[in-house]
Amino acid sequence: MRYANRICLITEDVRKLTAFYQKILQIKTEINDIHVEITLDGGGLTIYSKSAAEKDMGFDFSKYHGTGMTKITFIVENVDAEYERIKSLNMGIEFAAVPTTYPWGARSMHFWDLDGNIVCFVNC
Repeated sequence: MRYANRICLITEDVRKLTAFYQKILQIKTEINDIHVEITLDGGGLTIYSKSAAEKDMGFDFSKYHGTGMTKITFIVENVDAEYERIKSLNMGIEFAAVPTTYPWGARSMHFWDLDGNIVCFVNC
């Protein structure tokens, strides 16, 4: 069996969402209006234009686009330090959950990206 190691987010504003992820992940990548690949340890994140995906592949995202039903998890060394760092960015990020240790032992925090996807930073 093969395992997924790349997430693709469909967005109406590739530049804006890419800039958001550059800041929260502390990475640099080239930005364009259609398709951006961000390489991460163990995988990657693709940010793809909704209109281009619909045109190029014939997809119809109108029913599901922007529902906030997607959660993207990134493993970090220190959730509490990342929480403080992200708050200090003054990006107006809304947190769904502050750093919390859950019964299964994971400590994580959750917040929304610009398109309503849930972003989770966790240390296990």
